[in-house]
Amino acid sequence: MSKKPHLQRGLESRHITLMSLGAAIGVGLFLGSAGAIQLAGPSILIAYALGGIVIFIIMRALGEMAVENPVAGSFSRYAQDYLGPMAGFITGWNYWFLWIATCMAEITAVGIYMQLWFPDSPKWVWALAALILMTIINLIAVSAFGEFEFWFAFIKIFAIVAMIVLGLGVILFGIGNGGIAVGISNLWSHGGFMPHGVKGIFYSLPIVMFAFLGVEMIGVTAGEAKNPKKVIPKAIDTVLWRILLFYIGALTVIMSIYPWNEIDTNNSPFVLMFDQIGLRYAAGIINFVVLTAALSSCNSGIFSTGRMLFNLAEQKQAPALFKKVSKGGVPSVAIIASAFVLLIGVALNYVVAEKVFVWVTSISTFGAVWTWIVILISQMKFRKSLSQTQVSKLSYKAFLYPFSSYLAIAFLVLVVCLMAVFPDTRVALIVGPIWIIFLVVLYLVKYKKA
Repeated sequence: MSKKPHLQRGLESRHITLMSLGAAIGVGLFLGSAGAIQLAGPSILIAYALGGIVIFIIMRALGEMAVENPVAGSFSRYAQDYLGPMAGFITGWNYWFLWIATCMAEITAVGIYMQLWFPDSPKWVWALAALILMTIINLIAVSAFGEFEFWFAFIKIFAIVAMIVLGLGVILFGIGNGGIAVGISNLWSHGGFMPHGVKGIFYSLPIVMFAFLGVEMIGVTAGEAKNPKKVIPKAIDTVLWRILLFYIGALTVIMSIYPWNEIDTNNSPFVLMFDQIGLRYAAGIINFVVLTAALSSCNSGIFSTGRMLFNLAEQKQAPALFKKVSKGGVPSVAIIASAFVLLIGVALNYVVAEKVFVWVTSISTFGAVWTWIVILISQMKFRKSLSQTQVSKLSYKAFLYPFSSYLAIAFLVLVVCLMAVFPDTRVALIVGPIWIIFLVVLYLVKYKKA
């Protein structure tokens, strides 16, 4: 009798590290950062630093649980184990929903980037093409997916490092600027370093936190990691400082060369920077890189949605059909179902192309904040379930527990409150709670008995 197909542990350390970088270094940095810069000016660097510290606290909390109990769809399972079945149900479905919204943002970005080369083409066509391509890749065996994502992420990371190095050449030696060093005076020459005051930093936080969405995917990969007790801590401890280096380093270079108040929110600041110094060929290369970045993050998102639906089905909190695993060891039905829902994103690009990016990124941020808060509370409950002896034996511990957890939760609540300030992000405070209420009703009516 042949064995039933199951998820394969085919992801190595380099796959998981690059995948989590790939998920987090996407449209939030390459496109979304333009909107954040408009709100805070150069002081956006402070916002990214604050956000990075909070994300580090969250990831250490997740890592503590994932190392002890590495399962697919980890934080949904942890929510169920430590907060109850309803919490697990809502968290799993909410994470699926937030990645659906995030993937919509990514395929929207693909349409925007392609406008550089095909200015008269409709964005929705490119969004659809991106969706089809990423779905096909996700239906391959997980080791092949990991390899593909590794190189996807490697391209954009290499490009960011090259851009920082080239940018420093422009700043220090005037490369591409007639030998005239640009310097860093643009960081304070246009209204000061904090042109909109502390208020600007606070207002930018919802956009900044969207940029970090994806690092928690390390927990989702735990069920397919070859050596989770070794791989997960390494991935968490290396990924976060690299993300901060890339975000803060890249944006410092961009805003030094290109005045922050002239950055167009409809284009990538990376492309604008090279246009500014006359390197149009380089701008085309960067546009290709940010295009692969959007595809990479979408690729990771479809991976996450498939695994979360698979995990929910295993817990009898989603249709049993989603438990079906292909011969290649991937949850094929769950992946295809998520891809069909993503067609809504293609439709939005056809109907409201101007608004879709802000809408879906703000909805994603609301979903991410819910997930991060659940991770923190689950870890606190997990820690309380252990004896002092068991705590001392934990191989990977949360950072400055429990004070850091309370601080991070307060910060995340502040981010949600700040989303109410602007009409375009306010939509998330309508869609998000309605979705949560719908999940509560669905659970009580359909899944509570199961």
